[in-house]
Amino acid sequence: MTRLISGVALAAAALAAILFLPLVALRALAAGVAAMAAHEYLSITTPQSGPRRGAMAIIVAAVCWATSGAFGLTVFGTVALTLGWDAGSGLFSNQRIQDAATELVATVYVGVPLGMLVAGQMLGGSKATLLLMGTVVVSDSAQYYTGRAFGRRPLAPAVSPKKTIEGAIGGVVFGILFMAIAGRVVFPRLGILALAVLGAVLVVLGILGDLFESRLKRVAGVKDSSALIPGHGGVLDRIDALLFAIPAFYFVLLRSAA
Repeated sequence: MTRLISGVALAAAALAAILFLPLVALRALAAGVAAMAAHEYLSITTPQSGPRRGAMAIIVAAVCWATSGAFGLTVFGTVALTLGWDAGSGLFSNQRIQDAATELVATVYVGVPLGMLVAGQMLGGSKATLLLMGTVVVSDSAQYYTGRAFGRRPLAPAVSPKKTIEGAIGGVVFGILFMAIAGRVVFPRLGILALAVLGAVLVVLGILGDLFESRLKRVAGVKDSSALIPGHGGVLDRIDALLFAIPAFYFVLLRSAA
């Protein structure tokens, strides 16, 4: 019951934000979510605490904010930031370059995609954001129920033992159907085949995003990224599939708007 209540409340809050928040508030919300997700990512990958984790969470939030306004400038800034952070870690602290690089992955893994999500709403309106999130949610639900009903063969047993090939196929099928039906609202110039391909790509990327985070947690020996959301784990647990799907959707949206 706790999982259901928190899930409904989270979905209602997300829907209200997408539909009613002004752009500046939406950018601020995305930056805040990026900071929380980055903090969870860093707690998994670099367990040592300290001011560096907080500083990187702030940087990820700033990257998210910048991406939602000027993507090209953000790419340049992120590259410069990467070089500067790695150089500073090697010259002025005892941290290894590998650890600094792991921290910086948060900017591309979390900050840039969430910024793209807001930028996509600027291009296509709230209907574009809802289409993307709806495709991921429908696919996730289909994977769960199809897997429970028909799942026999594990998809990635070393990473996520509960995921099955049958569940993944169900997620792809229902994700394609959803995109083929609802996608014409956002992409009126795309034919049904192109929409089906887009739906399949988004679902597959979402599955990869889910498995990627599962791998991070398995290496760290933790079940959830945090206990922030009752019954659901952390912020990163809720957006892991979305993070991988956002860039592909954004670039298709950008091209269709040209």
